[in-house]
Amino acid sequence: MLSRRWSHRIFAASAACFLLGASGFAQSASTDEGKRKVKSKTTPSYPELARRMNVTGKVKIEVVVTPDGHVKTTHVIGGHPLLVQACQDALKEWKFAPAPEESTQIVEFDFHGSGGN
Repeated sequence: MLSRRWSHRIFAASAACFLLGASGFAQSASTDEGKRKVKSKTTPSYPELARRMNVTGKVKIEVVVTPDGHVKTTHVIGGHPLLVQACQDALKEWKFAPAPEESTQIVEFDFHGSGGN
């Protein structure tokens, strides 16, 4: 009975280490539902200073997309100043599906980490 309990604890500890290590310093992005589809996107790089300072959080940016799917302008709605520029630089490379007219939508990036390097 004792060995079964220990095997469960070892499994749980291993799973936790794997998940924490895999998340590291990661970024993810999401856009408004019901808006134009993203055809290609570039993930923002985690700024080195932000990584060293363990800065995490969300960055929200309003994007104006041209009819041919290119990003025309960006406007920061919120987020840590150390993370904002990386997001804006990445958004300049995004391509959206074509549409009959210019559109505006919100893109949200999530920077999270747990220690890391």
